[in-house]
Amino acid sequence: MEPVLVVFVVALALGFDYTNGFHDAANAIATSVSTRALTPRAALIMAAVMNFTGALLGTEVAETIATSIVNLQDAPPHSALVVVLCALVGAITWNLITWWYGLPSSSTHALIGGLVGAGLAAGFGIFGSAILEKVVLPMIFSPLIGFLLAFLVMAGLLWIIRNRAPSKVNRRFRIAQTVSAAAMALGHGLQDAQKTMGVIYLALLTAGWASPDDGIPLWVKLAAAAAISLGTYAGGWRIMRTLGRKIIELDPARGFVAESVSAVVLYVNAFALHAPVSTTHTITSAIMGVGATKRLSAVRWGVAKNIAGAWILTIPAAASVAAVVFWVLHPILG
Repeated sequence: MEPVLVVFVVALALGFDYTNGFHDAANAIATSVSTRALTPRAALIMAAVMNFTGALLGTEVAETIATSIVNLQDAPPHSALVVVLCALVGAITWNLITWWYGLPSSSTHALIGGLVGAGLAAGFGIFGSAILEKVVLPMIFSPLIGFLLAFLVMAGLLWIIRNRAPSKVNRRFRIAQTVSAAAMALGHGLQDAQKTMGVIYLALLTAGWASPDDGIPLWVKLAAAAAISLGTYAGGWRIMRTLGRKIIELDPARGFVAESVSAVVLYVNAFALHAPVSTTHTITSAIMGVGATKRLSAVRWGVAKNIAGAWILTIPAAASVAAVVFWVLHPILG
């Protein structure tokens, strides 16, 4: 029974990775598509390739997910695998709900919420201090930093180009957006694909199929990278419309700044802080930041409020679904 459960958990994790790809494809390309810097299909192909590349650049975020959220080290292997299974169901369910309504919520926090909810329902320990340090604080500060940094960079850029012809500026920044969108997609793969690696690695460690000393197996890295890339190529048109047009009408310069700032925040969190931050929160706050340089009323704050509501609900909602699923499946699976 246990080997079958491990295989099923791995398959479900890759399914989550796929939903993450099409749910969060908008993060990397919505601004480029909305400003017509890239065609939708070209943007999706570019994002898929860069997601795959980013997924292979590190494992620090994956190890945080595997070892710093829920304490399964002393848990019976079978029960621990059921917890991981239910966490994935909770995360996938929330991803699909928010995708259907076009809300750019966080797949990262959905997965973390699922792990917390299923772990608590099973009576296992939660690493509260690690969650506060590597999840809650980055969740609060990353969007704030993204908004403020994007606002300041955009204000400085507007001063630099204040006497330039708008047509030339737009043409040049459309070209520059190809680079910034690629950087954003690389950061998305670096952050989000690693979370799936972490869940699979957690399942393998629990079953004794992997060793902490050997690190994450290469096949896990390649499988997670491939799944998120395929999901990205499938596209996330509902959320793309929200990010690209409903928050603010973007021009190429603002799109370039929003993507560049977001990429920097993602890289710092992945390489320096090893924190699993939300690419969704980061790019959305950056878009609001560049939009606010026009005037505060240029940002559609009603849409922003709905997005913020989804952010706040993500962890408890995914945790609740995962807990309910555990209570349903535990008597069946043991």
